[in-house]
Amino acid sequence: MNDKSLFLAIDVGTGSVRAALVDRSGAILKLVGQEHQQIVPHYGWAEQRPEDWWNGAIAVVGQVLAAVPDAANRIEAICACGQMHGTVLIDAAGQLTRDTAPLWNDKRAQPQVATFRKAHQPDWYLPVTANPPTPAWPGFKLQWMKAHDPDAYARASTVFMPKDYINFRLCGERALDWTDASISFMMDSATRDWSPSLLETLGLDRAKLPPIRSPLDVLGSVTDATAAATGLRKGTPVLVGGGDYPVSMIGSGVVSAGTGSDITGTSSIITVLAKTPMLHPEVSNVATLDKLWGRFMLLDSGGDAVRWARRAFHQNQLSYDDVTRLAGEAPAGADGLFFLPYLSGERFGDHPNSRAQFFGLAAKHGLPHLHRAILEGVAFGVRKNIEIIASTGVHLEQIIAASGGAKAELWLQIKASMYKTPIIVPAEPEGGVIGCAMLAATAMGHFPSLEAAARKFVRFVREFHPEPAAVEAYDRMMPIFERVYTQSQGIYDDL
Repeated sequence: MNDKSLFLAIDVGTGSVRAALVDRSGAILKLVGQEHQQIVPHYGWAEQRPEDWWNGAIAVVGQVLAAVPDAANRIEAICACGQMHGTVLIDAAGQLTRDTAPLWNDKRAQPQVATFRKAHQPDWYLPVTANPPTPAWPGFKLQWMKAHDPDAYARASTVFMPKDYINFRLCGERALDWTDASISFMMDSATRDWSPSLLETLGLDRAKLPPIRSPLDVLGSVTDATAAATGLRKGTPVLVGGGDYPVSMIGSGVVSAGTGSDITGTSSIITVLAKTPMLHPEVSNVATLDKLWGRFMLLDSGGDAVRWARRAFHQNQLSYDDVTRLAGEAPAGADGLFFLPYLSGERFGDHPNSRAQFFGLAAKHGLPHLHRAILEGVAFGVRKNIEIIASTGVHLEQIIAASGGAKAELWLQIKASMYKTPIIVPAEPEGGVIGCAMLAATAMGHFPSLEAAARKFVRFVREFHPEPAAVEAYDRMMPIFERVYTQSQGIYDDL
């Protein structure tokens, strides 16, 4: 790898397409994004136009190339990551058979999921798919398309995820990587190939599914047409790449078994890396870039809980920092005040009707206690999930924080004490971009493994350790939190 070599990362997010040039030390030289909109034709639906992703990619790639001298000739390889589950259909000629693709947050396949859950018990499907059923998964989206848009389904020859469509436009090759495939509800977790039994049960056509390949594989190279449209050098290698979530994890340094990832944005995702998936009706499993498994659980509440409190208590007149400062005035445990953070229910498991509530309010409590209880309530909810994931004996050595929650020091300190695990924060928050660059550098032979690439590309700047007094308070409170949660379920259903 010469001193001037660069890697081009393309990130197809829900809100924007971004491109970045990363040098051989892992520094981002230029990053540009272009927003695109979600289309909501009906309540619970969420779509985007794949053509918008490609037009955005052309624009942002052109801008980063223009910003760095001789960039096109210095790019060794291109790697894309993208929002997961967005289901794209193209025909044999490479044309879209549907102008729009349903996204990860599209709920239209809920009837298909309900039918599947009624007909099949977890002990049948979990050993194969390693995931509980949900409308997010592409397998159920394809069932919906086959039933409600049969012409588009019939004409389709290939099913893509968002980054795969960008790859196809870059190099003309068709493939899907094992990170996206692993949470499609169509892949066999043991073989990392498409599951004949799942596809037969779902009534889907195996011929429409492209090969499942390693994210590190070179898929193809930039075509003449793409070079003319983007300014890229013809023949530049294009990797298979991966889903934005596993790519972001590795780009923030989550690379070895026993390491956890806390991604707190609007929601909270807690992931623990292990050598095998965990077969549990409330635990999801994503194949990582380098053949481990990320056992993960989602809490739909995260930054959204703080956003709600800011609006409900302050009519958005205080900043997020102001709200956090108020929370810091209350002691650990908020003097016995609990907040159950289920503002929008739960995505998995048997309790979709869960609700949020304060419990234990007394005359002594004020706004600081309410705000601290909200931060701690999200952490209690995540700790409940961690305890499920750790129930098989997985030892959690450290947690790496990413996304917006990695900027909130009080919250990170609360989490370190709540989880009884050190939390560390990477210097570069753009985990997806860095992860793509790590993939590209490793694929080009400059590192023997992604773990070695992480040692070069990822640097940590802050570390938070459990505070004994807070640990003691949270250990006393956790059983009460769980009792309030369990005993409230009947009331939630009545509501």
